[in-house]
Amino acid sequence: MNDRRSALPTLYIPHGGGPCFFMDWNPPGTWDKMAAWLRGLGASIGEKPKAVVVISGHWERDEFTVASNARPPLIYDYSGFPPHTYELKYLAPGSPTLAHRVRELLGNAGITSRLDAERGFDHGVFIPFKLIYPNADVPIVQLSLRAALDPAAHIRVGEALSKLRNERVLIVGSGMSYHNMRGFGGAAQGPSDTFDTWLTGAVTGDAKTRNEELAQWQNAPAARQSHPREEHLIPLMVAAGAAGEDVGRKIFSDRVMGATVSAYQFG
Repeated sequence: MNDRRSALPTLYIPHGGGPCFFMDWNPPGTWDKMAAWLRGLGASIGEKPKAVVVISGHWERDEFTVASNARPPLIYDYSGFPPHTYELKYLAPGSPTLAHRVRELLGNAGITSRLDAERGFDHGVFIPFKLIYPNADVPIVQLSLRAALDPAAHIRVGEALSKLRNERVLIVGSGMSYHNMRGFGGAAQGPSDTFDTWLTGAVTGDAKTRNEELAQWQNAPAARQSHPREEHLIPLMVAAGAAGEDVGRKIFSDRVMGATVSAYQFG
C-alpha cells in the first residue's frame, strides 16, 4: 500500500480532439470547460511533481516501450487542422534517468520492455500538458501501450510502477473515456452516459473489485459503442494499477459533442 502522506495521486485525463484547445472550434466553446479544468489540474495536485510518466492512447508498440529522449520533439499526429496547430511548441524535457528507472521497475515485475531514444511527444501528451504545466518545466517520460491492448497487462504495468508515486513522480493516463469517432453527436448521449455510469462505479469501488471489473471492461453496458477500439481507455488501466489500495473518484465530467467525457483520480 502506498504511503498516502507522501504518495502522489495517479490520474486518467481526457486530452480532447487533436489540437482542440488551441484553435477556433464550431460550435465555439466546445472544449472550453475541459481546457479550463486542465489549466487548473496542476494546482489541484499541489506540489509540483519531480517528473511525469504519461501513457497516451496514441503510442502503441508490440512491447512496452519507454521514451528515453532527453529533448523530445513534438509529433503532430493529427491531420486536417489549421496550419498554426502544426507550429505549436512544448519544450518540456525528457528524463533518461527516469526512463531507465521505469524499465527497471517493469523488469523487476517480470515485464519486458525496451527503450526508444528517438521518440517525441505525441498530441496525447503535449496538448494537455501545455495546459497543465504551461511553463514546460516538469520532465515527462512517455510509456507506450502494448499493441495487444490487454487491460490486465496494463493494470500489472501500473502495479509495477506504483513505487514512483513515493518518488514524486506523477503517473498519468491520457485518453478519452468515450472515444467513438463515428458516434459523436446526438447518438453519443445514451451510450456514453451508460458507459460513464458503469465506469465511474468500477473506478470508485475497492481496489480488488475495481481491477477485476476494469480487466473485463468489454463486458460493460455500451462498452463497444463507447470504445470500438480501446486504445483511449487502456491508459486508465495503468493509472488504476498504480493506485494500489487507493480508491478512485471522478474529478471532471463534461458533455462534448453529445458525449459524456470524464476524468478520474486515485489517491
